Amino acid sequence: MALPPGTTDEAFLREVDEEYRRDQAMHILRNYGRWILGAVVLALVAFAGWLYWQHYSEQKAGTQGEQYDAAMRLVEEGKTAQANPALDKIAATSGEGYAATARLAEGSLLLQKNDIKGAAAKFAEVANNAKFPQPYRDLALIRQTAAEFDSVKPQVVIDRLKGLINPNSPWLGTAGELVAAAYLKAGNKAEAGRLYGQIAQGGEKVPESIRQRAVQLAGVLGVDAIDQSKDTKAK
Repeated sequence: MALPPGTTDEAFLREVDEEYRRDQAMHILRNYGRWILGAVVLALVAFAGWLYWQHYSEQKAGTQGEQYDAAMRLVEEGKTAQANPALDKIAATSGEGYAATARLAEGSLLLQKNDIKGAAAKFAEVANNAKFPQPYRDLALIRQTAAEFDSVKPQVVIDRLKGLINPNSPWLGTAGELVAAAYLKAGNKAEAGRLYGQIAQGGEKVPESIRQRAVQLAGVLGVDAIDQSKDTKAK
């Protein structure tokens, strides 16, 4: 049965269109096929490299974690002579997190030996290293300042830690106590009392033991500091 003229024309046009598309595709492949193939190969190589790097990083992190755990077991067993070189190796060869933690552990061991200067130097090494994550640097700065508290002027303590004592800081309690003590050492009871009051009202960001001390010290300094943490929990 003969097809209507319109249907024949549509079929013919469709065949012409398909043929034209095939010619275009062949033209692109002839002229750009090598470039397209190269781009695909490069993309696959890059993806494979990313997968390998992820696998390598996970393995390396696992190895570093095992090395750190082994070093800390030596510390717990009192084998500091063996722990120190292990921690030093971790600090020199590991990623930023483990390296910073190892340096902090070295500083703590030196504090146990009453080597204040050596401990402060280890803490300062972490605090001043821009490659380390900020929480490690903040903790190291607090540890350094606590170690040097008796040997530096009160204003040094205040200037170092003033960025860590705002109400939203997770370090408000620890850094705040040091700064408040520095104000007292400098004879500035008003600022010390105000800061103790701020610490007392720091809520869950501040450990309860620090809040309780802050309430008592603020009261001694004439500041009516109410520890709001228990009220907040009750709500």
